[in-house]
Amino acid sequence: MSLATKTTLAAIKNDLEGYIGKKISLKANRGRKKAMERTGILEQIYPSHFLVLINEENFNRRLSFSYADILTETVELTLYSKDDKKIRFSVS
Repeated sequence: MSLATKTTLAAIKNDLEGYIGKKISLKANRGRKKAMERTGILEQIYPSHFLVLINEENFNRRLSFSYADILTETVELTLYSKDDKKIRFSVS
């Protein structure tokens, strides 16, 4: 892993830290024409991954994704501002 990639992953982590506890939508490519779209709460940030709490019909579910998933565009995030405006998360 190159130094640029490490700093890029750190930048993604730092950008997401401001959205802990806030609503986000995600679209995850699971391969073989399988995609998942969910809306939940960004629950926790860890050094190499983050957790999203999804409230489904009868239970809560936690999904884990790595920052590399965002970098490789396997996962697309949409963040919500205080007034519920959608902000597409992109790597700068």
